[in-house]
Amino acid sequence: MDLHVWLAFLVASCVIAVSPGSGAVLSMSHGLSYGVRRTTATIVGLQLGLAVILLVAGLGVGAVLTASASAFLVVKVVGACYLLWLGWRQWRAPVAKIEGGATQAAEPDLTAPQRVLRGFLTNVTNPKGIVFMAAVLPQFIQPTRPL
Repeated sequence: MDLHVWLAFLVASCVIAVSPGSGAVLSMSHGLSYGVRRTTATIVGLQLGLAVILLVAGLGVGAVLTASASAFLVVKVVGACYLLWLGWRQWRAPVAKIEGGATQAAEPDLTAPQRVLRGFLTNVTNPKGIVFMAAVLPQFIQPTRPL
């Protein structure tokens, strides 16, 4: 690709990355609840979800989702429902007292596979990631030229 295409891609990526999405919120939440080392499982799940979206977009299914308003609406609704479910569970989590009189939500201790699955589902149903991979990324790919 030409330098101006790479620079345009960089600018588009930075603009999209500025607003933290559901994956960033999940990473911060698990980081505070489980610590850095145990949050690695969540991050692995987030990246696996992103890889699936990239694979789907690369196979051209992303173009179908972009072209079909009803298919994209289904993906958005499923993603929104999943995020609402996660928020509801966090809101309804029992509160535990910690030293110093402060309180913190006591999230159930998730196993590593559960954290991977939660990260995966968060990213694979994230409309922002789907839009980026299916609509924005192809704008910078020139099939007749090498990367």
